[in-house]
Amino acid sequence: MSDKKKSLEFNIIKNDPTEGHGGFGVGSFSLDNVSPVIIDVDAGEASIEIGAMHARSAVERGIKFLKTKEEVPNGKPYWLIWVTINRKEEGPYFAGVTACEMTVDRSIRRGYKSLPEHVNRMDKSMKHHIIVDHMDTKSKEILAQFLKKHDEGMWERSSDQLKQDLQA
Repeated sequence: MSDKKKSLEFNIIKNDPTEGHGGFGVGSFSLDNVSPVIIDVDAGEASIEIGAMHARSAVERGIKFLKTKEEVPNGKPYWLIWVTINRKEEGPYFAGVTACEMTVDRSIRRGYKSLPEHVNRMDKSMKHHIIVDHMDTKSKEILAQFLKKHDEGMWERSSDQLKQDLQA
């Protein structure tokens, strides 16, 4: 086996499972083209964390999440970014990108996140919304660099709004 750690890739859209018939599942959303990215603000790093789809990322595991930020005053800042990939004639692109705030204090095994916000932002990403304007400048730069480095072509084919909203 290779010494290299296997890197995670974004989920790319598969064939439409409801194509060709009007039966069960028509009108439902598929999570096949959504990937969660976690930004560790202090470390200046971003990574795809598939476990975050079910609140089981390495950052979230073993943490009891509380309802207010004030209950976790020493929480380390993170962002959970929902990235939706779509395809157009020229190729795949980042269609929906939405950010959710999260803080974690490992020493007390407590954190803050708004579960309704996380669910709603995932839904907005799937509907191709761009919601990143509330992020701090450093985190926007980290995310922009991560998306560009992942696939320059996908970045280039993405909307001008995404590129402008992630400019520092």
